[in-house]
Amino acid sequence: MEIVDTSPAIVVEGLRKSYGERDVVRGVTFRVEAGECFGLLGHNGAGKTTTIEILEGYLARDGGTVSVLGCDPNDATQEWRSRIGIVLQDMQVFPTLTVAETVRMFADLYPASRGIAETIDLVGLTARSSARVGGLSGGEKRRLDVALGLIGDPELLFLDEPTAGLDPAARREVWAMIEGLKSTGVSIVLTTHFMDEAQILADRLVILDGGVVAADGTFDELRRDHGAAATISFRLPVAVPAEVWGAAVGVEARVDGPRAEFASIDPQRDLYLLLGWADERSVILEDLAVRRSSLEELFLSVSAEGADTGAGTRGQQ
Repeated sequence: MEIVDTSPAIVVEGLRKSYGERDVVRGVTFRVEAGECFGLLGHNGAGKTTTIEILEGYLARDGGTVSVLGCDPNDATQEWRSRIGIVLQDMQVFPTLTVAETVRMFADLYPASRGIAETIDLVGLTARSSARVGGLSGGEKRRLDVALGLIGDPELLFLDEPTAGLDPAARREVWAMIEGLKSTGVSIVLTTHFMDEAQILADRLVILDGGVVAADGTFDELRRDHGAAATISFRLPVAVPAEVWGAAVGVEARVDGPRAEFASIDPQRDLYLLLGWADERSVILEDLAVRRSSLEELFLSVSAEGADTGAGTRGQQ
């Protein structure tokens, strides 16, 4: 029977990094489980790039402990690097080579690469394998970038802004490709400024703010721990004051013209109470809607919390 290694892909504890007197990363702790897509988010200057470069073994830390695939990146060996794939935001390749030639050239850099045809097929470029790189569309070029990160058959893949500069259709094509990669068992660290992208792709998220971890968990856990999980709204019934139905649910209601809404941590419970109250009084709640908060709203809320408490320090790397 095959033994599957379930050890965490990355373990970071108390990570610190300074540039002169500027503390850029201040005691960051998180872990990335094997086989998960992990989203590392933060404003520019939050410490994302510094953290990623330390994990990749390109930057020495000042303090804390880091384990990537069971090794300390400060002691990076060629064998360890061959187990990691990196897809930069802007990768430069020869435009006159074909897709297959480019992938083959990168395959020669690894002691044991994935099959060239297999890798090209994995990123959905089989039909374009003979096409010149310079003639690829933006989405196709990004697929090629991912192929170059995968050709070494890595256990861990760093994806930096995988859909930056792509049109909406190409972005969704890349999302579908990344979803396919997740099914292969490779661990993925995703950095992106597109919150919808992180919400769709990431199994778990860490939000950095001012060099510290401002939030850590799944999307549902972050919504639960950082503000309302949903907003319930409806058209306000005539002659029913907001405080009357608000008291029935036990919430403070907001009224905007003919519509009313309230924040709900437990929308199932609150809907049950609201509909029960309306049914008992034969009140019709028109245009009833439940809207769950987005990751973008949560991200802005968490960042604001950090600024209010002094956790965030703008202008850091």
